[in-house]
Amino acid sequence: MKVKILGTGCAKCQQLEKTTKEVVKELGIDATIEEVKDINKIIEYAVLTTPGLVINEELACAGRVPTKAELTQLITNALTKEDRNKR
Repeated sequence: MKVKILGTGCAKCQQLEKTTKEVVKELGIDATIEEVKDINKIIEYAVLTTPGLVINEELACAGRVPTKAELTQLITNALTKEDRNKR
């Protein structure tokens, strides 16, 4: 799984990254978490307000920090979709 945190490094972006790392660790999954700070790359995902969360190249959330429960659900849904695509 590939996860991208889109943002310039503000407090909300840092919180999203921290919570994402916690959820990934708690779920025990293999995931690469990448920070994307280049505004041009952020715009490519059609994100106008940061932070943004991209999971497996699909925009999952933008403009806010999701709750830990919501983030867990977003990642779990992406894992299910990823698993279906492997079959």
